Amino acid sequence: MINLLRSRRSIRKFTEQKVEQEKINLLEEAALRSPSSKNGNPWEFLFVDDPAIIEKLSQSKPHGAAFLANAPLAVVVLADENKGDVWVEDCSISSILLQLTAQSLGLGSCWVQIRKRPHDENQTAEQYIRELFNLPENLRVLSVIAIGYPAKDRKGKPFEELQQDKIHWNNFNQRES
Repeated sequence: MINLLRSRRSIRKFTEQKVEQEKINLLEEAALRSPSSKNGNPWEFLFVDDPAIIEKLSQSKPHGAAFLANAPLAVVVLADENKGDVWVEDCSISSILLQLTAQSLGLGSCWVQIRKRPHDENQTAEQYIRELFNLPENLRVLSVIAIGYPAKDRKGKPFEELQQDKIHWNNFNQRES
């Protein structure tokens, strides 16, 4: 697992190669195996491989979503907010597990934040996606995960670049155990 974390980078440029169905099946399984508070499983996952719909997803917000247009696969991470008060955390866990699974399969990915982001001055990104997919009122949209084959190889951050000053022991001001 640590090697996946060492090599993972956000990928925003993808080749045109489609993601094989066998890999999509594994991504679906990973999403469904995501842990959740009290085993409430509030998440739902909308897999999108239709380029025209992905293009519309890329317009969900003015900044940080345009790169979706060239992704061969997008996963909209949804939650039934009636199934628990920690749906944001549960869906965040499933989002990162989708990304790590994609990495393990030789795919790249990038998280697109939707919750609490604007589409325009009249509508949120979440409302835009809700209308795009005709989602039921109880479903909330946390993120969209873009997935595909990376257009270029991006190396993980070297250990020396990690922010070691963010690690504390037993007291906020103590850096070592």
